[in-house]
Amino acid sequence: MAAARTLVAPRLAAASTFASLHCLRPLLPSRLAPSPRAALHGSAPRPGPRVALVLSGCGVYDGTELHEASANVLTESARIARGKITDLAQLSAANHDAAIFPGGFGAAKNLSTFAVDGKDCKVNRDVERVLKEFHTAGKPIGLCCIAPVLAAKVLRGVEVTVGHEQEEGGKWPYAGTAEAIKALGAKHRAKDVTEAHVDQKNKVVTTPAFMCETALHHIHDGIGAMVTKVLELARK
Repeated sequence: MAAARTLVAPRLAAASTFASLHCLRPLLPSRLAPSPRAALHGSAPRPGPRVALVLSGCGVYDGTELHEASANVLTESARIARGKITDLAQLSAANHDAAIFPGGFGAAKNLSTFAVDGKDCKVNRDVERVLKEFHTAGKPIGLCCIAPVLAAKVLRGVEVTVGHEQEEGGKWPYAGTAEAIKALGAKHRAKDVTEAHVDQKNKVVTTPAFMCETALHHIHDGIGAMVTKVLELARK
């Protein structure tokens, strides 16, 4: 049965944010309901913070957006890459310094029902547990693209960004998501695609990524900024 998946990035290296991070492998997509199962992948330890990368499948329209995943690590997907997979239920904040959720429709279809239910969405129970665990432990959480809706739903009052709040002639085609985030009880902060917003109080870092229609290198810059901020918070 296809399911939402997660991967663990043991010892992520911070050097050039998207070029030097290693060890993650995205997995298979699922149906429109939040999947009851998810998984994580482990690899050899590396110097630096130990970061869990939570993925929702393979591919922008039914799972994790691969550019967003590979902007954090130099692999694409467990569907095409080797690696042992275990349930997300085994992921514990006690064993990691931070967690990162890339975007892609999988975050709205497999990790939650946001794609169908909007502000009335439900979140996969293990995803909700992981978010609350890392938050309670004071460990940073990074999310990009549509994934910030997960934090907006689970962590009441959190500050996140999905970019601008107006479409601006099609540059921000998903600008309406900002209103849904507000309806979820979270605070939206407008940011450009190359920027990351840091909610210092909750240690949540977000960036718009493909919520913006722009060149890929601008999206990589924003994701790199998010990863850098997450790693900085993880070292404090």
